[in-house]
Amino acid sequence: MKIFSTLYAKAMGWARHPKAPYYLGGLSFAESSFFPIPPDVMLAPMSLAKPDKAWKYAFLTTITSVLGGILGYFIGVFAFDFIEPILHSRGYLDRFELAKSWFESWGFWAILLAGFSPIPYKVFTIASGVVGMAFLPFVIASLLGRGLRFFMVAGLMAWGGAPMEKKLHKYTDIIGWGLVVIFAIAWLILR
Repeated sequence: MKIFSTLYAKAMGWARHPKAPYYLGGLSFAESSFFPIPPDVMLAPMSLAKPDKAWKYAFLTTITSVLGGILGYFIGVFAFDFIEPILHSRGYLDRFELAKSWFESWGFWAILLAGFSPIPYKVFTIASGVVGMAFLPFVIASLLGRGLRFFMVAGLMAWGGAPMEKKLHKYTDIIGWGLVVIFAIAWLILR
């Protein structure tokens, strides 16, 4: 069943769309404060489809992600009582409490590491506002952490270029079904 290769072909088509950078910027902004899908899902195929623009895409993703993070920071400062029930209903409250404890211990370094953490970045941006982290260190750590992540993703995809795109297309269904099996087993074990 070639479900994943069909989806891969569509994603690569969307990655080449003239308005794709606008969608990437919007997704990056939204993900840092309220949206659940990370921008890597667009950044990687866009960098693979147009390796000559990978650094531009990484820069765009970094800047719009940090701007979204600033929104998350101010949500934490001014509107946490409003969004706390949403964090709870979406299962982010435990992660939020973990992020808060990281701030109490590491502050600046917690935001820097959040760029690579499996905990959604929005949890860190909101938590930094709630605990009153200084704004300028928050922005600097966000630029460094998010920038390192997005430039690494874009660089790896650009480095692979057309040969990687062909190999990925060839093995997409095997990789996709393999991940489905791994996630199903993990779900059964952890449930």
